Amino acid sequence: MKSQHVPTLTILIGVMVLVAQFEIAWFLNKDWKFRLQPWNYYGVRAVLWLVWLLTAAGFAIDLLRLQYRSDVIPALISGTLIAFGTAWGFTSFLSINIYAAFRPLLRRVERRPTAFSPARRAAIRGTMIAATAAPSGMVTFGGLVERTRYVVREVDFPIPDLHPDLEGLRVAQISDLHVSPFLSVREAGRVVDITNELKPNLTLVTGDLITQSGDPLDATIRELARLRAEAGVLGCLGNHEVYAKCEDYTTLEAAKVGIDFLRMRHVPLRWGKGTLNVAGVDFQSFARRDTYLHGAEKLIVPGAANILLSHNPDVFPSSVLTGYDAMIGGHTHGGQVTVEILNRTANLARFFTPYVAGLYRLNGRSCYVNAGIGTIGMPVRFGAPPEITLLRLRRA
Repeated sequence: MKSQHVPTLTILIGVMVLVAQFEIAWFLNKDWKFRLQPWNYYGVRAVLWLVWLLTAAGFAIDLLRLQYRSDVIPALISGTLIAFGTAWGFTSFLSINIYAAFRPLLRRVERRPTAFSPARRAAIRGTMIAATAAPSGMVTFGGLVERTRYVVREVDFPIPDLHPDLEGLRVAQISDLHVSPFLSVREAGRVVDITNELKPNLTLVTGDLITQSGDPLDATIRELARLRAEAGVLGCLGNHEVYAKCEDYTTLEAAKVGIDFLRMRHVPLRWGKGTLNVAGVDFQSFARRDTYLHGAEKLIVPGAANILLSHNPDVFPSSVLTGYDAMIGGHTHGGQVTVEILNRTANLARFFTPYVAGLYRLNGRSCYVNAGIGTIGMPVRFGAPPEITLLRLRRA
């Protein structure tokens, strides 16, 4: 979920990770140095220095936006360094703080071993080890299993005063493919095949085909050209097309194979006597939120069901004020790594938008946020599986 927030978010995460590395160094010298053989201790320290160097390189590339300059660093190298740094930062921060939380109890057990039965001592140590290792297990599972476990979500999509001839119309949506070193063109082809099996009346692609400059954009467009729908394939562009400076190129090349990316344009589609007007805008930068959807009111067709395609879903309130009946977007990856705490989901996306994944309603209007297919940062999904959506239009 990379956006205009990335520099601030990267700095915030970088500070958290830096604090975690100081904690690791402190505990290494305070606790573990005296439990390890000297050659083990120096070996661990050498490995940590290498890890820290690679992590710093990944964060520097991300902070300086060098991943969008393939002439400076090849996509595979920059993507790998960012992924390594993000994964290590995430797991090390959680693990070392879990260890710090258990440490007082562990030290108490070690100072007063007779106060604890052998079984209780083993249980405490085992629980600490399992809890400390849990973040690494979560990242491993999310990277090897959940990252490519595509799910199809079928959703009734309410639209006010929908014409009876549009009732039940099937609209497929894919978003945020992020074809890159961590999601292959072949995997993108699997997504296309699954989408075609849904036999939609209309298919939508809502941005972020690739992650960075140097990713296989042409091959991705060729795969998307296999999408089949009665009314064709429409879409909007995302923030990564902006970052990679390929908006015009993507629009032109996609048009050659029948994919129409709507950039402040609209296409009225008719079924019977009903008209579905699909409008699209480019990525709406949060830095210019005061001018969200400026001019988009001109794309509305009176008497039609007006749907807006916008990559970032935080423009939903603006779309309602502008007069759209519904909005469809992506961008958030559903949080990408999401955990449930006290019946509430927690992820980084919630710091920036209340519209993270699924169906939202505001003043009788609807917004659907697709959780996307690919990843950014670390190639991991957890609690937010990659999604292909089938929306069924319903009269609200």
